[in-house]
Amino acid sequence: MSGLHIENLCAWYGAAQVLHGVHLRIDEGEAVALVGRNGSGRSTLAKAIMGLVRCAGDMRFRDVPLIGLRPHRIAPLGIGYVPETRDVFPALTVRENLVLGESKGTRFTQDDAFRLFPVLEERASVKAGALSGGEQQMLALARTLAGDPSLVVIDEPGEGLAPQVLAQVAACLAALRERGIAMLLIEERLTIARMLDARVAVMGHGAIRFDGAMETLRQDAAVTRQWLSVGGSVDSG
Repeated sequence: MSGLHIENLCAWYGAAQVLHGVHLRIDEGEAVALVGRNGSGRSTLAKAIMGLVRCAGDMRFRDVPLIGLRPHRIAPLGIGYVPETRDVFPALTVRENLVLGESKGTRFTQDDAFRLFPVLEERASVKAGALSGGEQQMLALARTLAGDPSLVVIDEPGEGLAPQVLAQVAACLAALRERGIAMLLIEERLTIARMLDARVAVMGHGAIRFDGAMETLRQDAAVTRQWLSVGGSVDSG
């Protein structure tokens, strides 16, 4: 079995259940956009994949069961995670942040990071806390890629970015997809998903309510009306 396969996944924060039987698959090299209203469970699903919340069900990556594994056991399997908060180390330089992300035998070197994100090479000696939001997003993504993942889970990659910077991030993600890296994009809007021609999964009340092509979702007024906010509309920028 290749890629990520999730069946009947449930997850909790303490006694509060957030995910209610999620079914989702991401094949090797595929881009999937996960959209939905705030509070629908999208970020919780990302955390469940990375072993950051208590969960039950069946979740496998390349046929390796993930349920019960901690993040330091999941990452070496080939799954990278870029949280919405980006979580760069502000007191360290760009170069030092990249070094911290490296894994043994990684195929993604600092030279690769600088080719993919030229601005990072220009700012290599600058502390991460002094970078713009877009530069921090690129650094967080590059640091994750230094761990040599074949699947990257990215929570709100375009959050707070100016349109020009967002387009740069989308272009970088497209380049990663050409390298064969699969990705799960968690978006409130479908801006980057459209640029990547990603498959779309709509989440509502902790479950997947739609899973299919962007054009199919565009034609499904009932799903859009019931499960997507105005910001998440397939016709919004």
